Amino acid sequence: MEKIIQKSNFAFSTAVFIKISIMQFIPKSVVESAYNYTAYRQLVDNLFDQNKTTGSDHSPAMLQYTKLNLSRMNRLDKKPRLTENRVHQVKNIGCPMIWLVITEGWCGDAAQIVPVLQHLVQLNPLIELRFILRDQHLAIMDAFLTNGGRSIPKVLVLDASTLQVLTTWGPRPEAAQELVMAYKAKGAATEDIELKKRLSEQSGKDLHLWYAKDKTVATQIEFLEVVARII
Repeated sequence: MEKIIQKSNFAFSTAVFIKISIMQFIPKSVVESAYNYTAYRQLVDNLFDQNKTTGSDHSPAMLQYTKLNLSRMNRLDKKPRLTENRVHQVKNIGCPMIWLVITEGWCGDAAQIVPVLQHLVQLNPLIELRFILRDQHLAIMDAFLTNGGRSIPKVLVLDASTLQVLTTWGPRPEAAQELVMAYKAKGAATEDIELKKRLSEQSGKDLHLWYAKDKTVATQIEFLEVVARII
């Protein structure tokens, strides 16, 4: 059941219906201590070199997820694949803003999305990209749940001067969200533990196959459509 959260005036529907809480401003201390993209990448790299990932779970499974994510981010860092329309759209944003991303190094969706955001912000000096770790900022995460869950990545679009939350997007494009939710529904409909496991594994494989075929286009279009509504 979806946890009901009070909406602000800037609540928008993206991949799923998002309710924004009464947390309309992000504390300045959080934004100032947030990682930039280079620092975030270095953090995940350095932890992995120590057989760790972000968060408290450093199990072999989480390390494997992180290893795959490092490869995904390295690949996307080299190939921005930005569409001409999106390049034009970002360059024409005239109001200073901060894109604050709630993420973790082991999150597969984040690895497919955050390099795209980095390529976009490099087109416009009025936009800053910053990252905070979900499990270190649960109060903020819990103000921006998706269907009652702590789904990441979640991008909070902030006014650069006031740090007001203007809108949010995430955790993934609409078609990808539908794919994931369809598998979750199948898993919820069975008591077979092994089947649940197979469905979960297949969901992950199909999700990243979808991202590969989409070539970041849906992420660019859907995120920037949400940003365009507040400009």
